Amino acid sequence: MDRLDCIESFVRVVEMGSFSAVAREYNTTQPTISKKIAALEDYLDVQLLTRSTTKLQLTQEGELFFERCQSLLDAAAETIASVGQRQNPVGTLRVNCSVAFGQYQVIPYLKGFLSRYPDLKLDLMMNDRFVDLVEEGIDVAIRIGTVSDSMLSVHQLGVTHRVTVAAVDYFRDRPEPKTPEDLLDCNCIVYSRLATANDWHFHLPTGGTTTVTVNGNLRVDGSTGVREAVFAGLGIAVCPVWLFGDLIRSDSLKVILKDYQPTPLPIHAVYRRGRFIPAKVRCFIEYFTNEYQL
Repeated sequence: MDRLDCIESFVRVVEMGSFSAVAREYNTTQPTISKKIAALEDYLDVQLLTRSTTKLQLTQEGELFFERCQSLLDAAAETIASVGQRQNPVGTLRVNCSVAFGQYQVIPYLKGFLSRYPDLKLDLMMNDRFVDLVEEGIDVAIRIGTVSDSMLSVHQLGVTHRVTVAAVDYFRDRPEPKTPEDLLDCNCIVYSRLATANDWHFHLPTGGTTTVTVNGNLRVDGSTGVREAVFAGLGIAVCPVWLFGDLIRSDSLKVILKDYQPTPLPIHAVYRRGRFIPAKVRCFIEYFTNEYQL
């Protein structure tokens, strides 16, 4: 039994959900693919798949084996590509970022990225929680702000420019702040995922920076939630420009403190530290560095 061949067939059957589809892809017969899976199950002495007339279902052992096999095949493909000095990375690239950043700053660029690297598959995981790259098998994560984990390699992709905003209606019965210090008397919406969430930093018109420690009755752990809280008139927030897009010029939103620009935040790509940077990670970083420098 060619174990690697059987493993490849097993992974493709799970991915495609069909023995016959894999047989067509490999230009062979369905019984041949079935025999490979059966041989693999006999070798492991465990059932990997349950079969019915309508669908295939992984067993609990099969789910674990499938995940490990995907990583194994990706690593093998990456090694072959690296040794052979291929220009195009292969395998699956698992990327993590926040929901809002993925929606507004990653997905719009993916058509160009995947067109440039047609042999690469992308698994984009968007969530607003801390993700352990090793435990969750993430190849590269995009993080905004300071990165302090010494176990990770860090590459700055660019910076995100920010504005201070509130709903127009928020100022109908209260004065508009004229300086950053005026924010101390305002209800501020705090984005809690930043390390120093309540410390807002601004560039002064005369040069230098100033920091104010704001307060408010609402903390939000997602950028999209901050945006919706702003439009709901719940307070003042400092947000990335891209979070609002064309809405930044809408009649319902007001940009304040225009002479005091919030300091930009760095956009980092982080990946597991090691002697070898996988080609798929390197290509992702290079592509998005070029895009974010425009």
